[in-house]
Amino acid sequence: MSSFTVDIVTPDGVIYHHQAKFLVASTQAGSLGVLPNHSPLISPLNIDAVRIDLTEEDGGSSDWVAVNGGIIEIRDNVVSVLANSAETEHNIDVSRAEEAKERAEAKIQKAKETKDHDIDLGRAEIALVRAVNRLNVANKRGRN
Repeated sequence: MSSFTVDIVTPDGVIYHHQAKFLVASTQAGSLGVLPNHSPLISPLNIDAVRIDLTEEDGGSSDWVAVNGGIIEIRDNVVSVLANSAETEHNIDVSRAEEAKERAEAKIQKAKETKDHDIDLGRAEIALVRAVNRLNVANKRGRN
């Protein structure tokens, strides 16, 4: 079976590097599935989980990474994800993600109730999506 390399990079450096047999990512054009020898492509990513199916030599399980947008590039059997932030399922601090979710929900509720223009509703909604994404990925632990 052939495979490809997956690199997920943030401003802090490489957070994920592995061989894979399949990858699924959510792009702004829709869901993208990647197999070995995929055609070259560059696309913006949504805030969502990236699923990486490992090769049989690596146990054949799936890894999950919470990606907060960015860009995916596919070229020469290398999938590169460049993101402002991303966390593997094992590195997510669940209590911190839950606190972020609660803070975002409270800001959204306050903005809607008081019509407070000082609260940036758009930023609060994005913060909520990011927190929920992180929690969803953290919940994948051990389910491979």
